[in-house]
Amino acid sequence: MLKNLILVFIGGGLGSVFRYLISRVEILNSAIPYNTLIVNTIGSLLIGIILGYYLKNETLNSNYIIFFTTGFCGGFTTFSAFTNESLKLLSDGNFLLFFVYITLSIILGLCAVYIGFTFSK
Repeated sequence: MLKNLILVFIGGGLGSVFRYLISRVEILNSAIPYNTLIVNTIGSLLIGIILGYYLKNETLNSNYIIFFTTGFCGGFTTFSAFTNESLKLLSDGNFLLFFVYITLSIILGLCAVYIGFTFSK
């Protein structure tokens, strides 16, 4: 149990650092928070790849799964930023951008998991 906690701690810390670095890059000057959209899509793709590979190759050590999925991807992706940025779009009266952002987030996330899972099988 302690080993798993350490794996999640280290993976989550690394994921959070990468998320922070990506959040500092100005991708587009837009009201849509593209950085969070990109981070969550990449995280979904990674989880799909990792889990698809694990199901194909069950000899993969479960420590890698804990480190990368719960740890790294858990620290890298952020549902709280997604909901906070969605609320800000609503509060600012950007109703169209709100719907575009949440729709893109959900569709891209699902597609990324599917692509990663399918690619790694």
